[in-house]
Amino acid sequence: MSRSAGRRLAVASLAAVTAAGAITACGSSSSPGDGSSSSAAGGTYTVWDPYPQFDGSSAWAKLLADCGTRAGVKVKRTAFDTTDLTNKTLLAAQQGSAPDVLIVDNPVVSTLADGGVLTSTQENGIDTAQAEPNLLAAGQSGGKTYGTPIGSNTLALYYNAKILKAAGVDPASIKDWATLNAALAKVKAAGKKGITFSAIGTEEGSFQFLPWFWGAGAQLTDLGSAKAVSAVTLWKDWLKQGYAPNSVINNTQTTSWQEFATGDFAFAENGTWQLANAKKAGFAYGTIPIPATSGGTAPAPTGGEFVTVPVQRDTGRYKASEKLVTCLTDAENLLATDTTLSYVAPTDAVQNQQVAAAPELKVWVQAVRGAKGRTSDDLGTKYPRISEQLWGAVQAALTGAKSPADALSAAQSAASK
Repeated sequence: MSRSAGRRLAVASLAAVTAAGAITACGSSSSPGDGSSSSAAGGTYTVWDPYPQFDGSSAWAKLLADCGTRAGVKVKRTAFDTTDLTNKTLLAAQQGSAPDVLIVDNPVVSTLADGGVLTSTQENGIDTAQAEPNLLAAGQSGGKTYGTPIGSNTLALYYNAKILKAAGVDPASIKDWATLNAALAKVKAAGKKGITFSAIGTEEGSFQFLPWFWGAGAQLTDLGSAKAVSAVTLWKDWLKQGYAPNSVINNTQTTSWQEFATGDFAFAENGTWQLANAKKAGFAYGTIPIPATSGGTAPAPTGGEFVTVPVQRDTGRYKASEKLVTCLTDAENLLATDTTLSYVAPTDAVQNQQVAAAPELKVWVQAVRGAKGRTSDDLGTKYPRISEQLWGAVQAALTGAKSPADALSAAQSAASK
C-alpha cells in the first residue's frame, strides 16, 4: 500500500490480540456495533476499516455507502489505524458491541478467530470460491475460513536500470541466489552500491526476511534448520562483502526505499506500495521476483486485509453483512478498490484485468501468486512468537553478536517454549 508500511506490519497489533486471547464470552453476547436494536432487514450496519487516509468524500467511502444501498441497509463507517483497529475490536467484543463488518490486516484474522471474535464463512455464508487459495490461507485456522481477502501486496526486487546496464547485468539473467550474487559482484566492481532492504528488529524485518527464508526451503516451525541458516548467511555475506550497507540493520521499509531512491543502489527489496514513488524516482527502474535459492520465485509474505464478519448475538444480521462483503469483493469493485490501494486482486480474473490495464503489474501478480500468509500452515497465534525470535536471530547474526547457526538455534529454542 502507498500508506505507511510500518503501520501495516505492526506486530503490536498481534501482541495485543494474543494478550487478550482469553476473550471467549464475546461469541454469545455481541450486538450491533452502533448500539441500535438489531434487525435482520434494514437498519444501520457498522463497518470498521484500517483506511483512515480515506475520508467521507473518497471513492472507498462512496463504495461502502453504495454497497449498503444494495444490501438494503445504511452503512456507518469508522476508520482506525491498524493497531488501534485491533485493540478497539477486542474491546468492542468484550462489551458486546462488535461491528457488523470488520476489515482487518490478514495476520490478525486467525488470532481474532481463535479468540472467538469472528464468524466463519460457514456461519456467515460468504462465498470464497474465487479467492486464490494461497491468499485465502492467511484467514484460515483450525480447518475453518474467516472472511475473504480484499486485496494483497507483497515483496519483489526493484532495480535501477542504469546501474545494471553500466555493470553489464541483464536483470532477466537473475534466476536464483547464485546469479543474484554474481550480479551484485558486478555492480560492486563497477563502483556502485548493491542492494538495500529492511532487517530492523521488528515485524518489518521478519516480513522482509521471509522470502529468503522460505526461498531456501526453510519452515517457520524449524528456525534452526540448515536451510534457515543458509538464508541468514546470505544476508550476512552481503554485508561482509559490501553488497549491502550496514544501515539495513536499522532500516525500515521506508528508509530502505529512501536509500534506493537516491539512485545509488542497484536493487531494493520492497513492496507494491512503493510503485507510485518508483515512478517519481527520476531514473529508469524495473522489478523482478525475489529468486529462490535454486531458481523460481521465492514465496513472499502476503500483506493486505481480509473482510470479516464479527460474531453478533442476533445471527439474523449475518445475511445483510454477507451482502455487504459480497458487494465489496465482487469483480468490479475489487478492480477499482485494489487499484486505489495499490493492491493485487485476490482473484485470478481480476488479476488478469489489472495486468491488461497496467503491464508493469505482471511481476507483482506473479509474486502474489507465489506468496504465502505469515499465519499459514495453521500457525495462527504461534506466529507472533516465532516472528519475534526470527527477527532477533537475524539481528544477532548481522551485528556479529552470534553466528547464524547459533542465533537461529537459540531462536528455535525460545520459540518452542
